Amino acid sequence: MGDTMDDGSTWARPARFEDFYSVSWLEVYRPLAASIGDSDLAREAVDEAMVRAFASWGNVSAASNAEGWVYRVAYRWAVDRLRRRSTEKRLLSRMPARADTAGSIDVEPGLIPALASLTVEQRTVVVLACVFDWSEAQIADATGVRPGTVKSRLHRGLKRLREEMNA
Repeated sequence: MGDTMDDGSTWARPARFEDFYSVSWLEVYRPLAASIGDSDLAREAVDEAMVRAFASWGNVSAASNAEGWVYRVAYRWAVDRLRRRSTEKRLLSRMPARADTAGSIDVEPGLIPALASLTVEQRTVVVLACVFDWSEAQIADATGVRPGTVKSRLHRGLKRLREEMNA
């Protein structure tokens, strides 16, 4: 039996972890890499989250949004790494002109530096909503914050982007 998606279609939940991994790894990696701006860290984070999902597969496979669970674990792990290494500013200054997201996304010149001006939390919400077309509810579920927090981060992030792009 599959889960109902926002568009009314159904997604067949894989019973085996191997099937889930092969279907979901890239779907978690791409938005995470774009959100945090570091493809190598995103790979590490998704791999770490997948190891944790494997270890808890009985519970994860029963979750209503297993990909969201993996994204949330990967996101938190990556942000924790960024904080512990205290390299966020250095990372943002080295952000490439094109995000390496396995199927790179071409962006308007100036957008990457403007995105770099956002906090990791704001950038994550903006990228998931605007680039990957995730709903506020999906973002809230995947990042582990309230929908109102998602809404305010999106509002502030987009406002800051407009200011940066018009400067």
